[in-house]
Amino acid sequence: MAILIGMDEAGYGPQLGPLVVAASAWEVADEGTRGRGQGAEKAIHDATQAGATALASSATTNLAQYDLYRTLRGTVCRKPSEKRIAIADSKALYKPGGGLRQLERGVHGVLLAMRRALGCWAEMVDGCAADPDGHHRRLAWHDGFDCRVPIDATADELPPLGERLAKACGQNGVRPLAIRARLVFPAEFNKLTEHFASKGAALSHVTVGLLREVMEDVCRDTGSVDAPARSVYAVCDKHGARNFYTALLQHHFSEHWIAPAYEGHAESRYEWGPEDARVHISFRMHGEAFLPTALASMTAKYLRELAMRAFNEFWCARVPGLRPTAGYAGDSARFKREIEAMQRRLAIDDHLLWRNR
Repeated sequence: MAILIGMDEAGYGPQLGPLVVAASAWEVADEGTRGRGQGAEKAIHDATQAGATALASSATTNLAQYDLYRTLRGTVCRKPSEKRIAIADSKALYKPGGGLRQLERGVHGVLLAMRRALGCWAEMVDGCAADPDGHHRRLAWHDGFDCRVPIDATADELPPLGERLAKACGQNGVRPLAIRARLVFPAEFNKLTEHFASKGAALSHVTVGLLREVMEDVCRDTGSVDAPARSVYAVCDKHGARNFYTALLQHHFSEHWIAPAYEGHAESRYEWGPEDARVHISFRMHGEAFLPTALASMTAKYLRELAMRAFNEFWCARVPGLRPTAGYAGDSARFKREIEAMQRRLAIDDHLLWRNR
């Protein structure tokens, strides 16, 4: 058995709204996926070539045997489909103004395959353990906000997708274990960037901190009498131009000696632990070619869009003629300028809504 974990973020660049980091974890039986194809590795290789860099041959990992796109190809695909569940980089499935349907089909489809029906914003936050300290509850725009979900997918189209995925997983030795996330609102984001001296470092620490939480949750029975030891394969989308992650991983997994297996522009890989329960972590360009990472990308984007829905509804209800914002540079300045008078009237401090970096 092996555990596959994928991680990605949404909202790293904007000045308004939360940064969201998400993870998805899957259990696979070696005999259920071993040797079924090189689709994941080829997709990553091709995507990297398109970005003008190929994965070095020494960076090839055992992930090829865990190609969930191939294993679940009758139920899952990479492009929007009415018959199958599209799981891909959120940028391929969501465009501003294009609706949340494809994100909802993927995220809720997998949740339902796990027998978890989450029907509103509060249930999504709690179900993904996305805000354990309750930061969002202290924001005016989340006071009373609890929209129903799904928003654009129909409620009756999702249960059959979940049932089909659960059946396909059961037939192929695959089990979705968890969808987790972390919402980092501007006040906390600003503190983290000050503490770690850059927003890139803040993102890296939030990501690896969440990775550790997920690993502890899904692997806590590893090595017990009733459960065999399981290796962990985690893929994180690469954090900008950063190529070296040893110190970061050592900080969060201080009880282990982190061994770099390969460090380069396209991919950096690290390993630790005993051979029968070894941890393999990869930071990759185009990491979303790995299905668990693609689902993490979708989850992060979905939660951010729901959070921005609360933000925009609050301000648009109080400032006549105000246009909603996605929070990115340029438009964020326009939005902040137009809410300035109301912000002063409501005595809402800048640090609660505006990121310093």
